[in-house]
Amino acid sequence: MLEPLLSQLNEMRIILASSSKQRRALLGSTNLKFEVVPSDYEENLDPKQHTFSEFVEKTAIGKLNDVYDRLKNDVKKPDVVIGVDTMVAYNGRMYGKPKDKEDAIRIIRDLTQSNLPNSVYTGVAIRYKDIIHKFTEVTNVYMHKLDENEILAYVETGEPMGKAGGYGIQGIASTFVTRIDGDCNNVIGLPLCRLSLELKRILGNSMASNSR
Repeated sequence: MLEPLLSQLNEMRIILASSSKQRRALLGSTNLKFEVVPSDYEENLDPKQHTFSEFVEKTAIGKLNDVYDRLKNDVKKPDVVIGVDTMVAYNGRMYGKPKDKEDAIRIIRDLTQSNLPNSVYTGVAIRYKDIIHKFTEVTNVYMHKLDENEILAYVETGEPMGKAGGYGIQGIASTFVTRIDGDCNNVIGLPLCRLSLELKRILGNSMASNSR
């Protein structure tokens, strides 16, 4: 949790550079006061040129910088900006948000045809005092095999659209997820435990330095 630094954090201008309702709800559950400013960053990195961790971290930094550049000349400029990106990896391949229904069908078919897990990578970038701190959290998700009719029916619900890997464990997908190894919030889009630890470390170190 963010205590005992929550009161100090809530005196700062903190920005979540994301349009995700799930991330907003997760961060809001910590009682942290923050603003939501969606990023216009063009997500065009080539997955073949990056490791999974590099990809999500660089994209998170791109989102962060896009929002910070728009707000840095405000009378009260941001103290902390948080950028986040989530992707799913399976069998050496990276999966983002489905482009359309056909893409969603292909993704869900890939992820539900073996006993092997898919891995959810979330890259988080935190800007504080002109320094960008970054990390990646990885969670493994196991799913039981779906037949073609089940895959088509799931995609028709509309749930896969707008979600990395084409599924949301907080919704219908929970009925075919058999096991999660790691932070389940990471699968939703924001690794709250790791984020809280990193904020406490970054802010705690800064406050300790200022007191010397």
